[in-house]
Amino acid sequence: MKKKILIFSLAYYPKHIGGAEVAIKEITDRISPEDYEFHMICNGYDSTLPKNEKIGNVNVHRIGLTGSQPTMQDLRKFPLHLNKIIFQWTAFWFAKKLHRKEKFDGIWAMMAHSCGISAVKFKKAFPSVKYLLTLQEGDPPAYIAKKMRVFGELFKESFVRADTIQVISNFLGNWAKEQGFPGDPVLIPNAVDTEHFTQTFSDKELSEVRREYMVEDTDVLLVTTSRLVHKNAVDDVIEAVALLPEHVKFIVFGTGPDEELLRKRIGKLNLEDRVFLRGQINHCVMPKYIKACDIFIRPSRSEGMGNSFVEAMAASLPVIATQEGGIADFLFDKKRNPELGITGWAVDADSPEQIKLAVEDIVANPEKVSEVTQRAKEMVIKKYDWNLIADKMNKEVFKKLYK
Repeated sequence: MKKKILIFSLAYYPKHIGGAEVAIKEITDRISPEDYEFHMICNGYDSTLPKNEKIGNVNVHRIGLTGSQPTMQDLRKFPLHLNKIIFQWTAFWFAKKLHRKEKFDGIWAMMAHSCGISAVKFKKAFPSVKYLLTLQEGDPPAYIAKKMRVFGELFKESFVRADTIQVISNFLGNWAKEQGFPGDPVLIPNAVDTEHFTQTFSDKELSEVRREYMVEDTDVLLVTTSRLVHKNAVDDVIEAVALLPEHVKFIVFGTGPDEELLRKRIGKLNLEDRVFLRGQINHCVMPKYIKACDIFIRPSRSEGMGNSFVEAMAASLPVIATQEGGIADFLFDKKRNPELGITGWAVDADSPEQIKLAVEDIVANPEKVSEVTQRAKEMVIKKYDWNLIADKMNKEVFKKLYK
């Protein structure tokens, strides 16, 4: 008999999405609708979106405060910024009402600090309904704990009362145990559409993209796809660019609350003709736009895992990153992980000087770069393809939990 699963998520397609929302869609699109019927409660944010619609295999129910076509910055301003707080209660109330009609077999909370409170409230009200918690958090656990302190023991209960916790990195698995989860977390990482990111483009196509960037073919282009927030350390890359020769330039795709601060830093360092904030990029064209660059970089101060890194590896770009959090599961460095096959260049957090040295090493050693990028690409294809990950979620989580 088909199982009905209710998903709690702060947001969903078509707008204001991140890695967690991508994971939901990639997984649910690949699981047979003959076996599972997915519903979701999420914030709507945008008043132009319907309250209810079906997206892929998910029946989406939108709640919360809305505005007319708000930007990501608008979501952090009054009144829309209240949605993250009130969701803890409104999602639970809406779920109870929806459960009377649908009779769910299970619930699935996407991220503890966003949806754990509403999910554990539901679990306490309906203990026979199986509760899956997925940890996708990128912020440091200490920072999350401080934010969730207002909920007292209820936040910890969101871990303890889960029937299963699925994590995208060993780092988050350790966090689940520290929070009191009595079982063994199931490690299933996020992934990449490998067919999409391994596609090839002609030299002419890539050169045209560089013309759009207004750079020369001889320039060395660093690129990142990143929310413009402190944890993603775009500021450190800007500082590193100031230490590098003028033909090294930096393309930034993404938006976020730190955009104005970054623009001021760019101006203070006189880097307006070398650092370019290009806003959000559509996922369908991302492979071509990052392949037109030379080095992917995101020296994160914290990271649950980071889809962008494996996407860049699939696209055959050399990757510079820290080994904070879940990045350490797949980015192996020659000096720090000599016993493992090297897949990238690791730097310490808050270290523009190390970023400079990594860029110089990549530029000076094309044969080494070719070897490392090929190994990283093969690793992604073997371990981080969405078809493989969705199959693992189905076999190792859903079938065992919702049997």
